[in-house]
Amino acid sequence: MIIVGGPASNGIDDGIAKSLSLPLVKVQSKIFPDGESYVRIPETVKDNEVVVVQSTFPEQDKRLMELFFISETLRDMGATKVHAVVPYLAYSRQDRRFMEGEAISVKTVLRMISQAGADTLLTVEPHHEEEMKYFSGQVKTVSPYEEIAIEIRKHVSEPYVLAPDRSALGRAERIAKIVEGNFSFIEKMRDKETGKTTIKEAPNVNLKGKDVILIDDVISTGGTMVQAAEYAYERGANSVIASACHVLLVGDAKSKMKRAGIKKIFGTNTVKNDEEVITVDISKTIALSL
Repeated sequence: MIIVGGPASNGIDDGIAKSLSLPLVKVQSKIFPDGESYVRIPETVKDNEVVVVQSTFPEQDKRLMELFFISETLRDMGATKVHAVVPYLAYSRQDRRFMEGEAISVKTVLRMISQAGADTLLTVEPHHEEEMKYFSGQVKTVSPYEEIAIEIRKHVSEPYVLAPDRSALGRAERIAKIVEGNFSFIEKMRDKETGKTTIKEAPNVNLKGKDVILIDDVISTGGTMVQAAEYAYERGANSVIASACHVLLVGDAKSKMKRAGIKKIFGTNTVKNDEEVITVDISKTIALSL
């Protein structure tokens, strides 16, 4: 087996290769003057199974096209199987049609990964597990919350884990067990047209004097985390930290979160993080799941 590192592998390719003692081939890439992508695999892969590692943020469309080119080229070069490792799967949150005429974008993305030649797909914490049915081959998903929790535990003394909506309650429970704290959730309601969210009162929550740990799968604009932090401080929290598997920090997300009193941000290397994000390397976890 050979590990092939795409242009957006964020060091996970190196980590997997090191963990499994496998050879690593780095994809060569560039952008033509007209904006089109170029990739080249500089070593032979003939008669080998190949693991291609390519995340898809930022520049989602560009990174997906590189993944398609790499996967099909590996097939053309004689790879016996292509295993796609996509730590952050772009368009994962567009997994249903909220309004008539909207694209179910992740459906198209997963079908295209299949068509490009990937036999299997491994991704980290997709937005909803059920969306993975659109990939035609075997799918594995990895949840890195144990690794995140172990790191968070070093930074809190009175932990209370708070999920920003009911769907994240399972994540909160897993982290709470490791940091040895209580957990609950707050209701998040999102306007389908504007995207604006509002928060309802959480059930049976006492945050006074607590170090509140906010947990979600993705931090994008930071709006949900800001609302949850304000909610926690209004109820007597001592401090608030934010954590997620995928920390995108789009636009002024970081400064908004700082202004809201969020002391630290924890994430993983599924995407290339801001230097202020406390980043947990999950390459070994991925390697053990292959």
